[in-house]
Amino acid sequence: MTEVRTRPTVAIVGAGAAGTLTAVQLCETATRRRTPLDLVLVDPAPEAGRGTAYATPDPRHRLNVPAGGMSCYPDDPGHFTRWLCRHGEPTVRGTDFATRYRFGAYLADTLAQAVVRSHGTVSVRRLRTRAERCTGTPDGPVELHLADGGLLTADGAVLATGPAAPTAAWAPPALRTSPRFVDSPWKPGVLDAVREDSADVLLVGTGLTAVDLALTLDRPERTVHAVSRSGLLPQPHALGPAGAMEAPDWPDDPTLSGLRRTVYRHISRSVRTHGDWRPALDSLRPHTARLWHSLTPEERDEFLGGEGALWNTHRHRMAPATAESLTRARTARRLRLHTGTITDVARSGERLTVTLSNGRAVHAGWVIDCTGPGQRLEDPLWRSLFESGTAVPGPLGMGAATRDGRLLDAQGRCVRPLFTLGAPRRGELWETTAIPEIRVQAAALARHLLAPPPRRTRRRPVDGLGLPLSTHAEAATAYRNGLDRVLKVRAGAEAAFARAVALDPGFALGHAALALLGHECGAAVDVPRALADAQRSARERADERERSLVDVITRRVRSTDGDRALIRHLGTHPADALALATAVPTIAFSGVTDLDDDFALRLVERTSPAYDGHWFPTSLLAFLRQEQGRLHEAGELAHRALAVEPASGHAVHALAHVHYESGAHEAGRDWLDRWVSGQGRGAVHRAHFSWHIALHELALDDPAAVRRRWFAQLAPGRVTGMRALVDSGSLLWRARLSGNWQGEQPTSDVLDSVTREVLERPATAFTALHAAVALTAAGDLPALRRLRDHAAGADPVQREVIAPLCDAFVALVEHRFHEAAHGLDALLPVLRRVGGSAAQREVVEETLLYALVSAGRCDAARRLLDARLDRTAAPRDRRMLAGLPG
Repeated sequence: MTEVRTRPTVAIVGAGAAGTLTAVQLCETATRRRTPLDLVLVDPAPEAGRGTAYATPDPRHRLNVPAGGMSCYPDDPGHFTRWLCRHGEPTVRGTDFATRYRFGAYLADTLAQAVVRSHGTVSVRRLRTRAERCTGTPDGPVELHLADGGLLTADGAVLATGPAAPTAAWAPPALRTSPRFVDSPWKPGVLDAVREDSADVLLVGTGLTAVDLALTLDRPERTVHAVSRSGLLPQPHALGPAGAMEAPDWPDDPTLSGLRRTVYRHISRSVRTHGDWRPALDSLRPHTARLWHSLTPEERDEFLGGEGALWNTHRHRMAPATAESLTRARTARRLRLHTGTITDVARSGERLTVTLSNGRAVHAGWVIDCTGPGQRLEDPLWRSLFESGTAVPGPLGMGAATRDGRLLDAQGRCVRPLFTLGAPRRGELWETTAIPEIRVQAAALARHLLAPPPRRTRRRPVDGLGLPLSTHAEAATAYRNGLDRVLKVRAGAEAAFARAVALDPGFALGHAALALLGHECGAAVDVPRALADAQRSARERADERERSLVDVITRRVRSTDGDRALIRHLGTHPADALALATAVPTIAFSGVTDLDDDFALRLVERTSPAYDGHWFPTSLLAFLRQEQGRLHEAGELAHRALAVEPASGHAVHALAHVHYESGAHEAGRDWLDRWVSGQGRGAVHRAHFSWHIALHELALDDPAAVRRRWFAQLAPGRVTGMRALVDSGSLLWRARLSGNWQGEQPTSDVLDSVTREVLERPATAFTALHAAVALTAAGDLPALRRLRDHAAGADPVQREVIAPLCDAFVALVEHRFHEAAHGLDALLPVLRRVGGSAAQREVVEETLLYALVSAGRCDAARRLLDARLDRTAAPRDRRMLAGLPG
């Protein structure tokens, strides 16, 4: 009998930030696990994602966390920053503070994208109403009674209701009944009358809500007063990174007094080390919930009464721009702070006289409640849960009692499939209202609500070399197609891998392969996103080899011991062709770059037996043999591979180098031209092969042929992205250096073919080398210096090779030729570390030759040309040698 899998229904009550993050995680987890799901969002708001916090359109209302900390995904911290870049803010950085309204748009768009991607697996409905009551038996479904009279039955419900509503219980009766009292300042339209009136305003509370309203209501003819028990405004974030600290060593048996001493000592150490208390406080964030849980109820209450306000003002900070605006308002006396509470209110016409506990009287036209969320959950749904015993208030009466987000009943049991996250867990976790905490809780809830499908024992499909794949047959076919195209260096690999993950969103290797192509080949892939998808999928459904390869690619993208991880992987899995292609620096990938020169060669020799005579390792070996200068052997290996697979781009690439390095420029030009016009028409790096033909034409000193080749096959537009930078850009520069291109060059077209991010903050040293060449050709000194600054803080190869290379290029552009020649000459012995081929790195040697001639060092230039002619005869070099002054 065939088992029928039913579609579970999950209801999310609330579509603000917490509800939206939960819906995103449920959509993506269900899609990844191929678990059918009916998802229902219950919220009367017109748009998901905004809630109260992110509905304000005032551009002065900014997030109190930098953009780099506001991603929807805990494992993809740059997601929000990249979204901003794609939506009208291309220069935004992770340290910038976006507006609250923009973040609401981001939440809504991220949910919309997740819903689109989950089509066919997840059905999503929005009910524009409220849930007011919850019933049902303990062992049955959840029944939500809606305000419009409807009944929603679900297998589980997530109560993402946000913070408790303020109650204004602190306000004297005369104030609560006054039409000049605003108890809910975020309700649409409630502040319209306040804005139109020029009377002074009293804000009750000095937290982040008061900060936003002080900015909104600030005007030259008005004084905004703000009062609270502490009289403290939130502290500002630092203007720039202040450093990072490890958390302190906690007491074995933590008490409030012991924790207090530990934290204050830790802060003192931070001030001594960094000149700032913020790194110390930030280091506590991962430990706050555990430390809060370790305290007794009495200690928690003591903390709230003693240090609660101080903690909040330092922990929940405001953006630097916001702090600057408040400082200006306080300096101009348009904003005044008071310490105390309200003891009495008297009304005189359209004005209120408010007496504070410090004896001061404040005259204001309006009083606005900015005290923030209440302690207790008082809306009808929560009241029904508390009254029935299905839920109980949390510690100190804050929020609801939970265990890992699941509601506890009056007996302390998790009986009903009811969950919550964010602010309702405040009593349990204390710090639980910010996006970085809520997104982690949302991901955990999704994993809990959607158990992974049972593992099947049926035979798994395999890749093109017989290695098992954790996916279904159709996705495996697409992956094999992509891998085959990578090994042959043919176009279409990105599309094939994208199809594989579209067919199976939980296929870890498909996501990892896309991340690799985006990182190393400039494919149009959101690399961090693909990497995060690969990691999530690998944790849920992958074997040891697949998990290892995902880890290798992750380390490679993040420049964290990627080479050595790759070598370890190939030691265990020598037949992993994608890993081997990544490790060998040829035409497709930059390869291992920070190990000794012959390591890639030994690696291919060691892994070749696992391929049983396959043409792929033979092609790689051919390329590496020519790098050794064993040109005859390289040619034989290349022809052997091409006899089996005529489309092998690696073998063709090896043969192109054999022709170039042996000085067979006419034969190499003609043979490669025929291949490009035939088998090479589907090559992904067809422009690179055209570049090789152009190198022959440069060596033959044929400027007319070079220009024809450029406009026909290498001009940006015909070539895009990284190939335009690496091949087209370097060809232009080399043509200028050798005198094969007279007049103005179209270098701006090359620069326009890639983003400023690629030019000035490249991910790899190989890309950085060619970015430096293109910027030098354009004479763009500011960008060249920015590239140098980036390289100085990047991986070791960029620090030790690219940064000094940029210095030498700057000297060249500034006509400090002696200095440029000295810097370039010193780099030649270590240039191999950037990866790529000798023919590609030769651009630095040719630049050195130009610098020597320009500096008048003709003897040194002559020695360099003699060495080049000893390696390979080239009419261009003979002409340049003959032209040197005697």
